[in-house]
Amino acid sequence: MASTQGESRKYQAAGPQAEFEPGSRGRVLRNLLGITRVRDMKLAESQALLLAQRHAVESYSEDHRFTAADICNLHRDWLGPIYVWAGKYRDVNLGKGGFQFAHAPLVPGLMAELARGSLARYTPCRPAPDAQLANALAVVHAELILVHPFREGNGRIAHLLAVLMGLQAGLPPLDFSRWKGAARRVISLAFTQP
Repeated sequence: MASTQGESRKYQAAGPQAEFEPGSRGRVLRNLLGITRVRDMKLAESQALLLAQRHAVESYSEDHRFTAADICNLHRDWLGPIYVWAGKYRDVNLGKGGFQFAHAPLVPGLMAELARGSLARYTPCRPAPDAQLANALAVVHAELILVHPFREGNGRIAHLLAVLMGLQAGLPPLDFSRWKGAARRVISLAFTQP
């Protein structure tokens, strides 16, 4: 999603990936489309995500074991037409709400660890009782979010991966629409409480 001034209070970033599009008044990240308005960037990212989701559903079989490279490819398929750094691990340090995500130089190693650990254990995702499926999806989703490998789009990529894993297990496409507004804040609090 486009970076807004409100978001700049949530994310603290420095470095080349922290550049904003000229003329955006520091509200939209530098992009290949020259978009300067937040609303236009949200629309461009949403439309690109729909295309990337369709492509991903057609590309990954129910027997596919996801890797860190797959996650980079999903990100590149989605945001490649918009950002030059799409599909590449971030080189900026990011924090949100007082929580610092993994230090940028550690991201490649942490993603390799995610691939050897949770992705190898839980993908391909197989049909199982609801509690086991929920655990598999939650573990992979949470670990990916904590690493926060990309400059932008980590939550949406984690959602897409959860959808793909759910489809492997025979679930209908997952619906994240309830994770908006107040419900999203409640879920975020649940993850940050000791």
